[in-house]
Amino acid sequence: MAWFSPKPLLLPDIIALNAEIMPGKPAWIDRGIETSWRGFGDGTARVANALNDLGLAPGDRVVVLMKNSYEMAEAMFGIIRGGMVAVPLNVAITDEAVAGMTANSGAKAVIASGEHVARLETARASIGGQVGDRLIGLKTGETAWLDYEWLRDAASAEPPSIEIRPEDECNIIYSSGTTGLPKGIVHDHACRIAWATDMAVPLRYHSGARTLCNLGLFSNISWVAMMSTMVAGGTIVVDRRFDPVETLETIQQQRITHSAMVPLQYRKLVECEVLDDYDLSSLDAYMCCGSPLAPALKREIVERIPGAFIELYGLTEGLVTILSPEDMRDKLESVGRPCPGQALAIVGNDDEILPAGEAGEIVGHSRFMMASYHDNDEANAEATFEHPHGGRWLRTGDIGRLDDDGFLYLVDRKKDMIISGGQNVYPADIEALIVTHDDVGEVAVIGVASRKWGETPLAVVVRKAGATVDEATLTAWINERSGKQQRVAASAFVDELPRNPNGKVLKRELRQQFASVEY
Repeated sequence: MAWFSPKPLLLPDIIALNAEIMPGKPAWIDRGIETSWRGFGDGTARVANALNDLGLAPGDRVVVLMKNSYEMAEAMFGIIRGGMVAVPLNVAITDEAVAGMTANSGAKAVIASGEHVARLETARASIGGQVGDRLIGLKTGETAWLDYEWLRDAASAEPPSIEIRPEDECNIIYSSGTTGLPKGIVHDHACRIAWATDMAVPLRYHSGARTLCNLGLFSNISWVAMMSTMVAGGTIVVDRRFDPVETLETIQQQRITHSAMVPLQYRKLVECEVLDDYDLSSLDAYMCCGSPLAPALKREIVERIPGAFIELYGLTEGLVTILSPEDMRDKLESVGRPCPGQALAIVGNDDEILPAGEAGEIVGHSRFMMASYHDNDEANAEATFEHPHGGRWLRTGDIGRLDDDGFLYLVDRKKDMIISGGQNVYPADIEALIVTHDDVGEVAVIGVASRKWGETPLAVVVRKAGATVDEATLTAWINERSGKQQRVAASAFVDELPRNPNGKVLKRELRQQFASVEY
């Protein structure tokens, strides 16, 4: 018999313990203003109690629509300290999408920063019934909205007397919407603490970590960075936006040790003319994820930015592989191996487990798999793979292959695959070739209608500054180097590729743009 049975330590407990153990240590730095762990502990407790005073109860969902700031972090983690469910929304989505996600989540309250209050005002008719008068604004002139700072400061700083269980919902993060209507990804508290503890070690967080967060704090990429820093007892530096020069200045001035960014950000950093003028020697480990990373860009990052560069392939739904610096040289084109405690497999069209070297859908299982998609039985069924040895695994919708050492190589998105003349064509293979052309800055290959083949590849290209290559020349260059099935029907030039805030190319938008084209 055990001498005692302590309750599981969850993320709200980590915040409270850090406030007690290291009260004077900076927890957050926003625009040079430091907030200690004691201050963060008190602030999140006040937010939790304030929401409770408004009549909210554990399990109620609260939408957060705010720009990056300390207050946004305080609001999100205050919500979960009160046993409620944080629903942070991407600020770049349309007003209609904000209203739709708010309604879909069943939110009982909304917290918004001033510039986003007007957007929610237009949606009040569709969300008013569930939210009522629980509209909370930070620095807004709207008299109908409760003032966030007044509400927080008027509440008690005593830790909320709420019992939170591992299976209780912690947050809902809506998918990026690259393949259609966003889905609400539900993480419970057991999942969230597993994300924090299981990722902190391979991402090399420690108590001296000073982590830069310059992606939207609504993103799961930012959540991983924030939670890993919290369990390590480090400090989080939040930037309101990403700008290459400002990011370099922040790294130098704040002695940043860790960061989590997407390929587009790293590309802009290495292309920045003043990169070598800054002292980046404080960097210990910095992570890249969100979309595939070209091998050439990986090499340049490793060569030009000091510290341990770590590539991560993962889904907010709960599956991660890591390519560590030690494996980068020999496995440069892979996205690494599953983190400890995870299992991964490749399955064929009939859900049979495929051997190493064969391409198929990536499926996996981890301690931090999502609880479910919110109120979406169809999506839950589509995402479930029943492993032949038992257990519910996650379907990723991505195509990949494993080598004999267990390293994963991405082939493509299942939904982006082109079926040309009855043959499967993977755009990523063609893109990897095209991007090696001296005049090509970025490329996305999509399927367009073909009279002969049913569907055929089209290369949508952003030329480098000053490049003069024309459509016919580039198309000929591509097809001279491609396999018969991979030849593109044409090349189309655009000024920029549509992307979501995490840097993923929105191929759905490109397919809509070129839907009238037939070859």
